[in-house]
Amino acid sequence: MAKTTESKLVPADIEASEMPDSMTKKGGFITLFFIAGTLSGVMLSGFGWLANLIVYLVQEFNVESINASQIANVVHGCINLLPILGAIIADSFLGSFQGMILLILTAKLSSLKPPPCEIGSSFCRAPSKLQYVILYLSITTASAGLGGSRYTLATLGANQLDKPKDKETFFNWFFFTVNVSSIISSTAIVYVEDSISWALGYTICFAANFIALAVFLAGQRFYRCDKPQGSQFTGLLRVVVAAVRKRKVALSSRSEDYYHEHCETSKVMPVTANRWFRFLNRAAMKTEGDIDSDGLIARPWKLCSLEQVENLRTVIRLVPIWSSGIFLITPVAIQSSIAVTQALSMDRHLGSNFKIPAASIIVVILVSSSFFVALFDRFVFPTWQKLTGRPLTLLQRIGIGHVIIVISMAISAMVESKRLKTIHDNKLEALPGAIVPMPVWWLFPQLVVIGIGDAFHFPGQTALYYHEFPASLRSIATAMVSLVVGIAFYVSTALVELIRKLTGWLPGNINSGRLDNLYWILVTAGALNFMYFLVCAKLYKCRNIEKEVDANSGFDI
Repeated sequence: MAKTTESKLVPADIEASEMPDSMTKKGGFITLFFIAGTLSGVMLSGFGWLANLIVYLVQEFNVESINASQIANVVHGCINLLPILGAIIADSFLGSFQGMILLILTAKLSSLKPPPCEIGSSFCRAPSKLQYVILYLSITTASAGLGGSRYTLATLGANQLDKPKDKETFFNWFFFTVNVSSIISSTAIVYVEDSISWALGYTICFAANFIALAVFLAGQRFYRCDKPQGSQFTGLLRVVVAAVRKRKVALSSRSEDYYHEHCETSKVMPVTANRWFRFLNRAAMKTEGDIDSDGLIARPWKLCSLEQVENLRTVIRLVPIWSSGIFLITPVAIQSSIAVTQALSMDRHLGSNFKIPAASIIVVILVSSSFFVALFDRFVFPTWQKLTGRPLTLLQRIGIGHVIIVISMAISAMVESKRLKTIHDNKLEALPGAIVPMPVWWLFPQLVVIGIGDAFHFPGQTALYYHEFPASLRSIATAMVSLVVGIAFYVSTALVELIRKLTGWLPGNINSGRLDNLYWILVTAGALNFMYFLVCAKLYKCRNIEKEVDANSGFDI
């Protein structure tokens, strides 16, 4: 992965030399065992209840299937937005403990949920206000725990390694660990919840979270940790405020007229290094009263360093590419929740005695993604580089992910058309909860293709943001993926709700709806979004004047 030129990231040799002794003596591969163990426990606990949330709402709280999908999307959105809000790992575990205790109570105590609804009945008692309050409180606190730790662990893990190539590999295996843990929870724990007891399943989730905390604390003495420096977003906001306040100040071409974090000549950033958004340079121009007698900034909301200005400029350049990821993930968000409701209405028997839990259908995406992440990292990408003499760039990986996700939506539309035809042939449209005589295996192809797309774009996006962001902002970089996922889930919720209001395609009973039309809309929107990504990627390359290749990793942007 490329390091940026002098106007962006500090070179690796300078960056390493500036690290405190406490940082250079710690870290390394030994810490990854503790981080992987912590991540596994967190995902076992979190995905153990999250994967089966739609089924729990439908079967235990009599929520309509589409409404349950919407609630699940909102929960996913909250979970992925939390890292941006600065959640701390210790607080995350506390939230998980509280949430799991409440979920166990909702499953165990009949007074905390409505009476069960019989299949085919149109008159089901809705939960009371108190039951809703306790349910949503439990989901909220459990979500806070899962969301606050997942991507925080990604940043922590990458910070333990020094070589860019090692960090690239770490991100691939980070997502592999997430997927494998999610597979286990989506099969074993979900089976316990569906076939034995919801309360027992949630208790297992609680135990997994406790073990994760113990593993994390056991490795604490080995971790290389950055010193707390306050909110990085505050620093970016300061640049904007300072530039606006100095909007009438004439720009200078002399480096000494600007404030630099480093006074040494070898580390002073050239003022003319980047012409994009030059008006932001005003934030770093020194005026009377900006600097105190010690040479430090006296008014931080009126003067920033030129390095801080460049940090904001780097983030702005990445925003268009980042924004294209919103509608890349939106179709996947819709597909993940809708597939569970589809599975509930299909034949899920495996033999005469075993019935696949509906929520476990998402395991197909996780297995596919895990398999192809490992395949790409160990075989496909190295082979491609040997054959072509050049690595597959991060932008190319993300672009391939765009195309594959669009293909998966087209497959989804065709499979849903087949399901609706089967419903019509058997006259099941008017029977809520009726099982369609169509094997659930029909959903597998589209889910496998989604997994392949995820294996391309998720590690690609994470690595792109981590390496392109300035070193001082890398704590934010991995959370950028989490942020785009969170926004995508909210967009998916709004889009589904809009279609419900404008059309009759998504009724409470999906057997009488037209989900295939929804998928075709996603195909069209995904194709347009891919074109937007191509334009953004082209402009981003043009703005990087010099080709940036890291000699250690041989990895292009």
